[in-house]
Amino acid sequence: MKLRRTMLATLATTALSALMATLPATALAQSNYKSEYRMSLVVGPAFPWGKGGQIWADLVKERTNGRINIKLYPGVSLIQGDQTREFSALRQGVIDMAIGSTINWSPQVKELNLFSLPFLMPDYAAIDALTQGEVGKQIFTTLEKAGVVPLAWGENGYRELTNSKRAVHTPEDLKGLKIRVVGSPLFLDTFTALGANPTQMSWADAQPAFASGAVDGQENPMSVFTAAKLQNVGQKNVTMWGYVADPLVFVVNKDIWNSWTPADQKIVREAAIEAGKQEIALARKGLVEPGQPLLKEIAAMGVTITQLTPAEREAFVKATRPVYNKWKPQVGNDLVNKAEKSIAARKQ
Repeated sequence: MKLRRTMLATLATTALSALMATLPATALAQSNYKSEYRMSLVVGPAFPWGKGGQIWADLVKERTNGRINIKLYPGVSLIQGDQTREFSALRQGVIDMAIGSTINWSPQVKELNLFSLPFLMPDYAAIDALTQGEVGKQIFTTLEKAGVVPLAWGENGYRELTNSKRAVHTPEDLKGLKIRVVGSPLFLDTFTALGANPTQMSWADAQPAFASGAVDGQENPMSVFTAAKLQNVGQKNVTMWGYVADPLVFVVNKDIWNSWTPADQKIVREAAIEAGKQEIALARKGLVEPGQPLLKEIAAMGVTITQLTPAEREAFVKATRPVYNKWKPQVGNDLVNKAEKSIAARKQ
């Protein structure tokens, strides 16, 4: 009886080995695929940022015939809403993939502070000159060394100033205003230099703080203003100052990436690039067209829109220059110099 069981086990093992040998390598690799991959996002599909995640997930599912299924987790819910922990969680495998903010990841990757240097990028052509040029490639190399696989650029957009108290034309108008900022020391330095009272808090905590009047204002792209209906929580004054923009990065955890076949890696990368282009167009919609129709829509809601004159903007540039100079060596003098040259040489 024992001999019979041994013979049967041997036959089963041999049969299995023979079967495995007949399977293509891709099929063997795909047997290790997860039934669902978790994508972290700060916001949901009501925002261009979240919509970009949905587009990426849909393209990947379609083009892999369902081999790679991605579920969105907005509100950085995989890490209890703490967006500054997202990059670390991504490296550790708590998160499989993400579309992340360069601001939120800058505490872990200092070079990402480049995009938050005040008044570095004067227009959209300047953003494109960085993300789509040598600077963007260098930052992707840095991210790879930090332990993730970057695939494409997206965009949250220029972060404009809003508040519930008054129109802001000069740095003096900001004095004493309690402004919500993200968890970045560079943002704290910038608003302190302008005489404001910067208050660090998550986006989830910020919105009720606006409604209660505990916080006076914030800075975010106008697509966020409209999607979050910030005019309904007292944000009745907007200053279009374009002091920083917030590129987004489409990334995958390195172990997850290595678990996919080369063919599927190519599909995921190309889908990310396509989704990134669509997401950037959504983020800029209503702001790059003649007359900036998005601003007209917002003004029609009873919001005061302040467009700075060149002289007014220069006053903010001058007030924040010490912060720029302080942070330039921390970001990396060579990287900032390369960025400045790329912007100076941009095609407008």
